[in-house]
Amino acid sequence: MVFPIVIITYLVFLISVAIVKSKRIKGHDDFMVAGRTVPVSMLVGTLVCTWIGSGSLFGGSGLAFRVGFSDLWQPAGAWIGIIVVYFLAGRVRRIAEYTVPDLLEKRYNSAARIFGTIVVIVAYVCIAGYQFRGGGRLITIITNGDISPELGAVITCCIIIFFTMIAGMVSIVSIDVFNGIIMITGIAIAIPLALKSAGGWSDIVQSLPKSHFTVFGDNDFKWAMGMLLPTLFLLLGESSMYQKFFSAKNEKAARQAVIGMVIGVVVIETLLIALAVIGSGIYWNDPAFRAADGTLINSVTEEIALRLAFMNVGVIGGSLLLGAAVAIILSTGNTFLMIPSTNVTRDLYHRYFRPNASEKEIVRFQRIMILVLGLLALAMSTRFTYILSMAYYAYVMVGAGLTPAILACFLWKRVTPMGGLTSILGGMIATVLSQFIFHLEVDQLIYPALAVSLVCLFGVSLLTKPSPEEKWSPFFNKK
Repeated sequence: MVFPIVIITYLVFLISVAIVKSKRIKGHDDFMVAGRTVPVSMLVGTLVCTWIGSGSLFGGSGLAFRVGFSDLWQPAGAWIGIIVVYFLAGRVRRIAEYTVPDLLEKRYNSAARIFGTIVVIVAYVCIAGYQFRGGGRLITIITNGDISPELGAVITCCIIIFFTMIAGMVSIVSIDVFNGIIMITGIAIAIPLALKSAGGWSDIVQSLPKSHFTVFGDNDFKWAMGMLLPTLFLLLGESSMYQKFFSAKNEKAARQAVIGMVIGVVVIETLLIALAVIGSGIYWNDPAFRAADGTLINSVTEEIALRLAFMNVGVIGGSLLLGAAVAIILSTGNTFLMIPSTNVTRDLYHRYFRPNASEKEIVRFQRIMILVLGLLALAMSTRFTYILSMAYYAYVMVGAGLTPAILACFLWKRVTPMGGLTSILGGMIATVLSQFIFHLEVDQLIYPALAVSLVCLFGVSLLTKPSPEEKWSPFFNKK
C-alpha cells in the first residue's frame, strides 16, 4: 500500500499547485505562454521535463535492456540538437509568437501554417497517447495487477487532461521544477540500490552479453544513425520547446535555459540507461521477460524501471523512483496536450473562424480542445504494439515534417514559401507511408521521410522565385 499512497500524495500536491496557479489566468497569453514572464530556473525545469517522457522511461529503458549502452545513440541526437538550439533560442524568443505554425506562416504562407498544425497535432497526440500507456503500466504494477493497463491508461488520461485544463502553461512551468528535482533524485538514488540488489557491477557484466558494453552492440553504424537522427530532428523541430521559448521573459533567459536543459537531459537520460542496463543484468534470464522461443518481449522490457522500483530498491528508493516515473509521465503528457490544443485554438479557430473572439472564449475553447485531443490520444495509443514504435513514429513525423522547414526559417534566406510548404507535406506523407504502408522498422523510418522533406525543401526553393527581404529579415536581423 505504500507506493499507491506516495503517488496519490504527490499527485494531490501537484494538482493543488496547479489550482493555485490557475488564479493567475487573465487571458490567452497567460494560458498559452505563461504571460511571457518565465524565469531561467523554471524554464530549465520545464524544458527538461518536456523532453524526458515515457519515450525515455519506457521505450528508451526497454531498448537499453535489450541492447545495452549502445542505446546512448538514441538520446545523443537530442543532445546535439540542444547545442544547435542554443544559437537559435534568442532569435526564436525575439519573434515572440505563440506557436511554431505562427513562425511558418510568418516565413512562408498560411498553407504552411495549416499543414504545420496538422503535423503537430498528429505527432503530439501520438506522444501524449504513449504517456497514457506508460501511466497505465505504472498503475498496473503498483496495484499488483488489480487494475489492468487499459483501465490504468484511461485513469492516466483523465488525470492529465484535468491537470492541463486547470491552468495551461502556467501550471506546467510551475510544477516542472518539482518534477525535475524528483526525476534526478529518484533515478540517482535507485542506481546504487539496484546495483546492490544485483550483487555488484561485476555480476552485471558477467550476466550480460559483451555487446551490451560496446559502441554499436549487436548492430552497426546505420542502426546507430537510425536511432540518433529521429531524436536530433525531433528536438530541432520540437514545438513545445519553441513555445516555451516564447514564454521566456527575454532572449537572454531563453539562451541560458538551453545550457541548463542540455545538462539536465544528459544527466537524466544517461542515468536512466545505466539503470536499465543494471535491471537487464538482474532479469536477463528471467522467463517473464522472454517469449516461448526465448526472444525478449519488448513490452515487458519497457517496464524495467518500474519493476526495479517495485522489487529491487526498497521502499524509500522505490517510492522516489515511482515518484520520478509519475513526474515524467505527467509533465510530458500535459505539455503534449497543451501544444496541439494551442495550435488548434490559435492556428485554426482564432486565425480562421473566430478572429474577434474574446480572451475568455479563446481559453474556454482551448480547454475543450484539451479534452477532445486527450481522448483522441487515448484512442490512437491502441494503434501501436509497444511504446518505442509509437515514439519513433511521432519523432519522425516532426523531424521530417517540420524540422527542415523550421530550421530553414533561421538558417537559409533563399528558402521560398513553396519550398517550405512542400517540405512539410513531403515529410508528413512519407512518414505515414513508411509506417503504415511499407511497415519499416523503427530505426529505418527516418531515412525516406527526411530524404523526401529535404529534396522538396532545396529542390523546390531553388526552382521558385526567392522571397523578398521583408519576408526573411525578421529571422536574421539582430535587432
